[in-house]
Amino acid sequence: MRRSRLVVLVSSLLLAVGTALTGAATAQASSLAATGGYVALGDSYSSGVGAGGYISSSGDCKRSTKAYPYLWAAAHSPSTFDFTACSGARTGDVLASQLTPLSASTALVSISVGGNDAGFADVMTTCVTQSDSSCVSRINTARAYVDSTLPGKLDGVYSAIRSKAPAARVVVLGYPRFYKLGATCLGLSETKRKAINDASDHLNTAIAKRAANHGFAFGDVRTTFTGHEICSGDSWLHSVNWLNIGESYHPKAPGQSGGYLPVLNSND
Repeated sequence: MRRSRLVVLVSSLLLAVGTALTGAATAQASSLAATGGYVALGDSYSSGVGAGGYISSSGDCKRSTKAYPYLWAAAHSPSTFDFTACSGARTGDVLASQLTPLSASTALVSISVGGNDAGFADVMTTCVTQSDSSCVSRINTARAYVDSTLPGKLDGVYSAIRSKAPAARVVVLGYPRFYKLGATCLGLSETKRKAINDASDHLNTAIAKRAANHGFAFGDVRTTFTGHEICSGDSWLHSVNWLNIGESYHPKAPGQSGGYLPVLNSND
């Protein structure tokens, strides 16, 4: 009987301690989320083009309530949330019009940028409308730009972010592979699909290297998008959408919530 009462007493104490520790950890996490601001920068992959639910006041920037920055802010309640990512943005646009909210009190910054600088839209247009050889040639031109010019442009953006937000955790999000290879699928040839995927990998490698050189985290979304590429049967990406061409090759809402958000969560 005494042993039974002792077991109950110890169990109760352990439960109380565990509850207290869990409560303290939860409170600490909530406190950390509330102590600083979150600023979401970047291009259409960060603004949420393709996900729907666009905020009317964002105009052509097409910022979406289904985009990963908005979802993260809703879940974590940062002290402030500034969503300046914009459809079509290049590195120069980020420098010119997106950095104003950054400050010493900014705790988290997320950004995806570089694809438009490398001519993403023109690459995809060429690959959709022209031959295999024209597609590969245009991709090779983009790859050369990524090697020669893009690193300096990324350095300019990353340096400006660190200067304006010296204490922030900065997460640089990459781009998904677009196609599942080896699958029966209408549309682009296997040659084009592989060349596009390889180009995405090349771009991600360049972005990850520059991010690391600045002490920033690189969020690789290729892992979360695996199995959800175009031609997978469960695609989180739009293929060519002739009725809304701007949404083509952008993440759908599940791509934002299931592809991008978990990667930001694991790096924030």
